[in-house]
Amino acid sequence: MPRSVNSVAKRARRKKVLKQAKGYWGRRKNVWTVAKNAVDKAMQYSYRDRRNKKRTFRALWIMRINAGARQHGMSYSKFMGGLKANNIQLNRKVLADLAMNHPEAFEAIINKVK
Repeated sequence: MPRSVNSVAKRARRKKVLKQAKGYWGRRKNVWTVAKNAVDKAMQYSYRDRRNKKRTFRALWIMRINAGARQHGMSYSKFMGGLKANNIQLNRKVLADLAMNHPEAFEAIINKVK
């Protein structure tokens, strides 16, 4: 019996990977073996960094809240402890936005916490 090769699926798979490699530099965009490795590595990075992005944004929000709180003579930890004690349930993302874009609203929250 003759050997059967599914060329249609193979070509589709290669086209899909080469399409994902569009915009890469040099042979990474048009040579199958190089593009396949580059796309695999890019997928690993994107999976990892979707998780890292959450960490970095949380750190950024904490820095912004800390800076806003210190302008009013309060540390970040005292401010967050005061929020919990006064049962104010605003997350760090919202607090950081208030500290940056609406300082009068953030000052009102600080006064409530003091």
